[in-house]
Amino acid sequence: MHGKAMMRISLLFLLLLSVPAAAQRDPAWEAQYKQRFTELMKAGGIMTVYSPMEEVKGAAKPELIPMAKPGERSIRPEALEKAQAYAAANNSSAFLVWRDGKLQAAWFPAGSDVHSQLVSKSLSKPVSAIAIGRAIQLGKIRSPDQPVADFVPEWKGTPKEAILVRHLLDMRSGLMPQGFSDDPDHPMNRAYIDPDHGQQIVDNYPLTQPPGSEYGYNNATAELVALVIERATGRRYAEFIGTEILQPLGAEGGKIWVNREGGLAHSGCCMTMPAENWLKLAILLLDDGVWNGKRLLPEGFVKDMRTPTPQNPHFGMGLWLGEGYDERR
Repeated sequence: MHGKAMMRISLLFLLLLSVPAAAQRDPAWEAQYKQRFTELMKAGGIMTVYSPMEEVKGAAKPELIPMAKPGERSIRPEALEKAQAYAAANNSSAFLVWRDGKLQAAWFPAGSDVHSQLVSKSLSKPVSAIAIGRAIQLGKIRSPDQPVADFVPEWKGTPKEAILVRHLLDMRSGLMPQGFSDDPDHPMNRAYIDPDHGQQIVDNYPLTQPPGSEYGYNNATAELVALVIERATGRRYAEFIGTEILQPLGAEGGKIWVNREGGLAHSGCCMTMPAENWLKLAILLLDDGVWNGKRLLPEGFVKDMRTPTPQNPHFGMGLWLGEGYDERR
């Protein structure tokens, strides 16, 4: 073959390799993305409809947290009544007070009950941190300080190689902080509603600071946890959460938003579960990751979750720590 012909073939090959990812993928994904973007702009930049959803299977026989009898309650009734009235006045989705192993009070607004599914919003973030802890306990991840690039090899040899699993949880990844854009091709929008949002984050979401150097609240950072869990365990995120966390807690199941049917879950937002599930997760953390005598999370992992970083004294790994938080507790 002549040299010029070989050169033309090589040039054609390089051009094929350089075609943008959006042009190579299923056109239906792009149509779905455009529809979601239109809905997003109409809603002021916050999605209110999460579709499709994937089932997160809970325990076969869920166990409700027992209610304390009147004589067993250790909180003054008038204090509970005042707190419940405050919850109702502020349009709360549920009001639960737990102490000494039992519920001291429980209230749900009209039309809902103990089994009603509540949209988590960013409560999904501590769930994702618990998922990382569970994967560490199972030996699928070495520690919070393992490089994310071990599970996202696309980052090998790039500045993103310095991002640790810990940084996904404490918001110090160095990836561009959360914001708003009305540009349909902006990485923030692609990372949020694209039918392949995980790969969009991996390939296109910009690094704006050295990993570990600054705190920057960022849904895209949290969304990568589902990708890490799936690649580390070889299991779907929803199945892992259900089997490894909810079922050991005797908790009911729920649903999780996925970018498309059979696609990647959104680990940073919008899982739905009953109110008692969230309480059980809180009790698990209070008991250092142990439930009914079984250790679900590594010893010391909860302390890590509750430890702030120098860049933000009010945020740990997936947890807001509040004003005046004492890390010695």
